Amino acid sequence: MSSNQTAVIIGTGLAGGNAAVTLRDEGWGGRIVMLGDEPSIPFGRPPLSKTYMRGEEGLGGWLVKPAEWYGNNRVELRTGVTIQSVDTRLKKVTLQGEETVEYDKLLLCTGGRNRRFQVPGAATPGVHQLRTLVECDAIRRAAHPGARALIVGMGFIGSEVAASLRQLGLEVTAVLSGTAPLQAVLGNDVAEVMGRIHRDHGVRLVPDDKVVAFEGSDQLTGAITAKGVRIDCDLAVVAVGIEPAVDAVRGSEIALDNGILVDERCRTSVADVYAAGDVANHLHPVFGRMRVEHYNNAEKQGRAAARAMLGDDRPYDDIHSFWSDQYEDKLEYVGDGRTWDQVVIRGSLATAQFLAFYLSKGILKAACGLNRGGDPELEADSDMRACQGLIQARVAVSAEALADDQVDLRSLAVPAPTGGS
Repeated sequence: MSSNQTAVIIGTGLAGGNAAVTLRDEGWGGRIVMLGDEPSIPFGRPPLSKTYMRGEEGLGGWLVKPAEWYGNNRVELRTGVTIQSVDTRLKKVTLQGEETVEYDKLLLCTGGRNRRFQVPGAATPGVHQLRTLVECDAIRRAAHPGARALIVGMGFIGSEVAASLRQLGLEVTAVLSGTAPLQAVLGNDVAEVMGRIHRDHGVRLVPDDKVVAFEGSDQLTGAITAKGVRIDCDLAVVAVGIEPAVDAVRGSEIALDNGILVDERCRTSVADVYAAGDVANHLHPVFGRMRVEHYNNAEKQGRAAARAMLGDDRPYDDIHSFWSDQYEDKLEYVGDGRTWDQVVIRGSLATAQFLAFYLSKGILKAACGLNRGGDPELEADSDMRACQGLIQARVAVSAEALADDQVDLRSLAVPAPTGGS
C-alpha cells in the first residue's frame, strides 16, 4: 500500500491489536494509528475470569505484542482516549477535545461493554462487573477467602468467575434465570451436567430467579430476588452479557443492527470502513448473519479485516470455536447452535466426559466437548477439529453414527455415494 496512506484502528483490544500486526507484517507501508479508551496495550481477556483472577498467571503471555513492538514498527498506539465521532464523508475521527485524525482506511474494533444492570442498589460499593483489567483487579482485591460472593447470571463469564472464586476459598451463590448454567447455549442435558459440577464444588445455585435489588449503603450486604429470596453477600459480580459498543459511529452512515453490519469480507456499508471482533455483526458463508463475542473470533477476524484492507478478497469463513475452563473441567465448542432440533451425545453425561452434537434437520450446526474434545486450534486430529469439518461440509449425518464412539468423525464428512450405473 502507498506509504502516504493512513490506516486508523479504533479499539486497542485483541481484534485491533491483531489487525495492526497483520497490516504491518503483510504490506501496509503507511501510517497506522490505534485509538482506544482502555489504558492497557492489546491483550486477550480470557485469564481475567480464570488464571489471572486467581493470581496464577500474569498477562504477559496474552499480549498481542510486547509494548515496544508498536513503536519499533511505526504503529502509533494511543490508549486512554475517547472517540467522539466518525465522519465517513470527510474520512476523519474526532477525539474528545476536538482533536481529529484523518484516515484512508478505517477499522472499527470497538468491542462491547457490559450490559447495564438497572436495579435498586446496583451502584452500591461491592457490586462489580467484569470486562476490563481494572474491573478484574477490583474483584481480586475483594475476593478474600471466606467472603460471601454472589454471581448474577451463569453464562460463560458468570460460570468461570463462580469457579474461580470457589477456588479462591469464597462462599459462592449464583442466581440464574434458567434451570442450570449455560442452558440457552448448551441445552438442558449438558447444562444439568455443568450445574452438577458447580454444586459438587460447593456453589449454591438459585435457579429460575433474578436479582431485583441490592442492599447496603456504604458497602454491599445482600441482594433480594424476584421470588423474595434474600442472599447475604460481601461482593457481587453481575455477569449478564455485553452489548456492542457503537456510540462512536451512531449517527454516521455506517449501518447498525446488533452491532456494526459487515459483509463476508468485514466491509461495512461505507467504503473504506471495516469492522471486526465483538462489535461486528458479520455475514458468515455457513451460518448467515451473526455477532460473536469470543477470543478466537476477535483474533482471527481482526487479521481477516486487515487483509481485506490490504485488498484480499477471500471471505472470512472461520468455523467459530471457543473454550471455557471451570475448575478442572474444560469445555470446547465449535459452530453456531443458536437453534437445533436434536442433541446427540457421544460418551457419558454421568461421568462428565462426552461430545454433544447439535443438529437441525440432520445437519450438524455445533458441537461441544467436555473433558474429551481437544482444542481445535492446536490439535489437528482432535474430535473438535473433526466437528469443524462436519459443520463446514453441511452434509447430513446420522444420529447413530455420531453417538457411536467407534465411528471416526472424519469419515462422516464425506457424502455417501448416490449409487446408479
